[in-house]
Amino acid sequence: MEDQTIIALYWQRDEAALDETAKKYGGYCHAVAFNILGCGMDAEECVNDTWLHAWHAIPPQRPLCLGAFLSRITRNLCLSRIRRLSAKKRGASQAELALSELDECIPARNKVEDELEARELAESINRFLSQLKESERNIFMARYYHFAPTADIAKRTGSSLSKVNTTLSRTRAKLRKFLKEEELC
Repeated sequence: MEDQTIIALYWQRDEAALDETAKKYGGYCHAVAFNILGCGMDAEECVNDTWLHAWHAIPPQRPLCLGAFLSRITRNLCLSRIRRLSAKKRGASQAELALSELDECIPARNKVEDELEARELAESINRFLSQLKESERNIFMARYYHFAPTADIAKRTGSSLSKVNTTLSRTRAKLRKFLKEEELC
């Protein structure tokens, strides 16, 4: 079923929207959640929560790309779960590992009032990403947005693990330089 048809079902408050969403995007959202959380049960719970959040968000929102919309919800739910688990001193995940790799590039966030600076940083990162070659951008996004393990990225892109790791390292160095030039780091 096409995305616009599924979205129309949400707008009609037809529960078939949830079934169609799960059929079309269940595997994708589960992969995103599992990459972040590393636990099948937690991933499944976040995916189910994604459907609930989508139900409450559509309407009033009308996403242009349903897959990206759902991925963002899933990702945010998973990161919230990690924060809760980390507060309880539980184990590391791909998300924590990937974010620790970016620590040297992106300044630490300590205060809530830094929201304006966070937006400026996000805009700068988007500008940086738009300058990358598509292959570099895809690898970067797979690792740092979807938190995919580097071995999975290598397999998906048909590259060696060494090439993926080198690409990520060089891209982080480019990002660090870019942010210094923008005086954000």
